[in-house]
Order: sequence, then C-alpha cells, then structure tokens
Amino acid sequence: MEKSLYPLKFTPIYKTRIWGGDGFKEKFSRSNTPEKCGESWEISSVKDNVSVVSNGFLAGNDLQELLEVYMGDLVGDSVYEIHGNDFPLLIKFIDANENLSIQVHPDDDLAFSRHNSQGKTEMWYVLDAEKDAELINGFNRKLSLEEYKEYFSSGRLMEILNKIPVKKEDIFYIPAGRVHAIGKGVMIAEIQQTSDITYRIYDYDRKDSLGNSRELHTEQALEAIDYNFYDDYRTKYSPKINDTVNAINCKYFTTNVFRFNMPIEKDFPEIDSFIIYMCTHGKCKIEYDDEKNFVTLEKGETILIPAMIKNLCFYPETETNLIEIYIDIK
Repeated sequence: MEKSLYPLKFTPIYKTRIWGGDGFKEKFSRSNTPEKCGESWEISSVKDNVSVVSNGFLAGNDLQELLEVYMGDLVGDSVYEIHGNDFPLLIKFIDANENLSIQVHPDDDLAFSRHNSQGKTEMWYVLDAEKDAELINGFNRKLSLEEYKEYFSSGRLMEILNKIPVKKEDIFYIPAGRVHAIGKGVMIAEIQQTSDITYRIYDYDRKDSLGNSRELHTEQALEAIDYNFYDDYRTKYSPKINDTVNAINCKYFTTNVFRFNMPIEKDFPEIDSFIIYMCTHGKCKIEYDDEKNFVTLEKGETILIPAMIKNLCFYPETETNLIEIYIDIK
C-alpha cells in the first residue's frame, strides 16, 4: 500500500547577510545558524535553493521531487494546473540586525520580459521589533519619474520615503513595484512569490568584508517603481483568540492569523491548495487524518500541509499563534 502524504517540515536554508545578526539563535533557539544570519528560507523552490524534507518517510527528498511525484495531491489541482512543478511561494524568516537596502521588485510582466521569471509581491508579519524600530514602505507623497530622479541624483532619496514605526504583530503588504526596506531591529516572517529578483536602489554606502560596495540597480529600478502615494501602508486586522482572522487576500496568496488556547478543529473542503503554517509563538500538536497521526509545531517552525489533507485538529500546549497561508484560485 502506497504511503500517504503528511504534514511536511523542511530543513531551513540559512543566508549570511551583511545586515544579519544572531536573532535566530536567540529567539528560535537554533544553534546551527551561521554568523550574520539574515534569512532562514523555510520553504523554497528557488533554483539551487530547493528545500529538503526533514521529517517522516520522505525525509531527504526535495520539494521539486515531491511536486513531480505528487502534483495536485501536494499543492492542489488548480494550483498545479497554473504553476506545474514550480512551487509558487517562497517562505522566509528575516532578522534585520542593521537596515536592509532600499529596494524594489518587478511585477510579473517586467520580470518575465527581463528575467523569464515571475515577479515578486510579498507581505511581512512582524515577529519582533526593538523600541523605535521602523521600516520603509512606499513614498510619503506622489511623485513623477522626473521628481524621483531629481531626489535620487541629489542624494535626497530618504526625504521622499515613507518611514513607519513598527511593533510586534504588525502586517504590511508589499506589492511588486513598491519601494521598501526593513529597518534595524526588526524580525519578520515574509511570504512572497517564488522569485529572488531584487533591484537594490540604495545601500547606505556600505562595504562588504572585502571592502566592496554592493551592486546597485539604479536604472533597472526606474521602470519597476510605483510612484503613487497611498493613504495607509499598514494592513488593518484584529486577531481574535480561538478564531482565524483574514489579513491579506491577493491572487498570489491568502494570509490569515490563527490564534488559539483551546483545541480547534479545521476543515478545508473548498480550499484546493496546500496550506502553510508558520508558528510565531507558542507550541501545539496538529492531528491529521485520524487520531493516530500528529505532528508538533513550535515557535520559529514552519510546516506544509499537503492539499489532499482536508481535516486538522490543533491542540495547544500554550497559547499559540500561527500564520496560515494558502492560494485561493478563483
């Protein structure tokens, strides 16, 4: 009898960054992270960075291999019909020990024409933030291309950027085209399209360990940037205990916040998609299929629920908060 799919955990892929720190060791109790670890790629199918299963009988197999074998059973028939063997999301934790570069990502059309890739729309869930921490999300006024170029060339870019104070549990939606940057002292969970295309606009004149400045993409960014101004850059939502609250709905992903301190059963008969859970605090046991099968999930862990699993029971060891992610194809 062929073994069934089950909730999958993956070995994190760590990325050393010039702005990275020790946050994953301190907050997630991970002992194997490198120095200046800025990113932990939790689920990835980016070329040369494909996640490998760490639990169960599929341990050692990578996400690409799973897609080729299990197809719609893993990701959902409608998702597989659109994306095929390309897993559509890249799931990360990011620890900003210093300011990240100011950057922008291309949309699907521009990314396809330039890089034969999809674009990069993303969202941030703030896991932790130091006092007075902030981030950059968009502009603080509407600009023309010429006005932007004038501010940039005269060294006054920071004057037009929208700086936002941040606190734990804030959510920000970053559509492709929006200039943005994570600030010093902020740790986030990032959900994004599977793309590693970033146009770096400004990097505070930093130098790497060899004394080299990082590459900038000044001209490439010009066509990618959305120069509009928006009234509110922070996503409004109100988490509720023992309930699932929607935060983001876009064609690339749906994101909910699920907080509970008592057993909760969830059924997904109408969701034709995988579901990902990122645990931001607490610890729980997740039962699936029947009472004999369960997996634990704790702070700093991420798990992929295959689309073929339609019933889950969550048993908290302590109050637990999960980010719930799936693709809702209309």
